[in-house]
Amino acid sequence: MTNTWGESSAGLVHDLAQAGVKLNVTALLTLDQVRKMSAALTGGPPAYVSVFAGRVADTGHDPVPLMAAAVELVRMYPNIELIWASPRELLNIFQADGIGCHIITATNDILKKLELVGRDLHEYSLDTVKMFRDDAVKAGYML
Repeated sequence: MTNTWGESSAGLVHDLAQAGVKLNVTALLTLDQVRKMSAALTGGPPAYVSVFAGRVADTGHDPVPLMAAAVELVRMYPNIELIWASPRELLNIFQADGIGCHIITATNDILKKLELVGRDLHEYSLDTVKMFRDDAVKAGYML
């Protein structure tokens, strides 16, 4: 989006896109940034805009409305796909899918949690209590 001095990279992105370079414009956090970079990429080869939705959530803002608006915005640009980047939890995969986001990045830790989808919460609660007990026993505590 910018260089380290905070200067916009939109001109460079536009020039590279017009030269046929496939780009992933990353570290976007606002809808205005998505708008500017999408416009810079228009008419170029297939490209991606990566919104760091997890970092948005880290600031206490719900990323879903931002990402839903970004999906609608990039819909106007047939060469661009939206990436939900830096998710923080498994729920983000379902949120991204629900709003029609093209791509979501996910760490192995998040992907491992897919086996929990649909799990009975009473059973999961009991397993959690058992895990706490096992941890206490391993730490040498007597119950």
